Amino acid sequence: RCFLLDPELAEDAFITGIDVVPGTEDVHHVILFRVPPSSLASVQAKDDAEDGQGWTCFGGSGVDNGAQLDDAPWLGAWAPGSGESVMAPDVGVPVEAGSQVVMQVHYNLLAGPEPDVTTTRLRLAAGAKDLDALQTMLLPAPVELPCRPGHASGRLCERTKAVADVVERVGSSGNAANFLHLLCGRQPPGRVQSCDRTVQASATIRAAAGHMHLLGTSIRVEVNPGTPHARTVLDIPVWDFDDQGADPVEPLRLKPGDTVRVTCEHDQGLRDLLPAFEGQPERWVVWGEGTTDEMCLGLLMVTRP
Repeated sequence: RCFLLDPELAEDAFITGIDVVPGTEDVHHVILFRVPPSSLASVQAKDDAEDGQGWTCFGGSGVDNGAQLDDAPWLGAWAPGSGESVMAPDVGVPVEAGSQVVMQVHYNLLAGPEPDVTTTRLRLAAGAKDLDALQTMLLPAPVELPCRPGHASGRLCERTKAVADVVERVGSSGNAANFLHLLCGRQPPGRVQSCDRTVQASATIRAAAGHMHLLGTSIRVEVNPGTPHARTVLDIPVWDFDDQGADPVEPLRLKPGDTVRVTCEHDQGLRDLLPAFEGQPERWVVWGEGTTDEMCLGLLMVTRP
């Protein structure tokens, strides 16, 4: 569900800290999107088109705001285990005067819906302050996790039907499972999936984070893997869904032509151990917004010259 928030910005500013306070245990994760004044009319139209507070949205804010993987309109994100995110003293996310914020809340409703009052608090610095502008670079990779041997007789163990089920539940954003093969190249299905991206413009990495769901076991982000200049900027060998905060890194310069790789591992066997999967049919797991779907997403917070 997306909600439009007005921080009442009378002048340009930098956001230097974000604190999301979930209102119920049903909150799976929260993403904050910046909305410039030029996009407010379309956002408000989305809000007005549905009864009650906010509007239904999956995969993004539900508003075309020119999102790009190399400069996503994200202000920040919250997932279980995250506390307040305070940026380094020399950086901030720039926002124009009059901008508003879309708070997208993903709920886990497997146990039924509950009332929610999730709130967001922002730290602000004046736009005239001498800060470097922080951007978010998204590094998605496919998830292609077939049903386990001995558990593959169900209807959703066919990939095409599993993808169709995701699309039926969340709309067109469910096609991400196919789009990611265009972005990353087709790979054989299995526990380990990765995606290489070629850097298009110079940047400096300042922080890194990963995002998967409940079947994730490890995630890694590397720069120029397999070369003498290889660097690992994020390595979580034992994934914990309840600990998804961004980690500051020693500033690392990226130049055009560099390769950034995200690699994730997932395990269908965890279905037998986690309450969220009780009563859920066996399925070929692909990228999706649901708690029992999966993701492989690296996030780099970068500044640019």
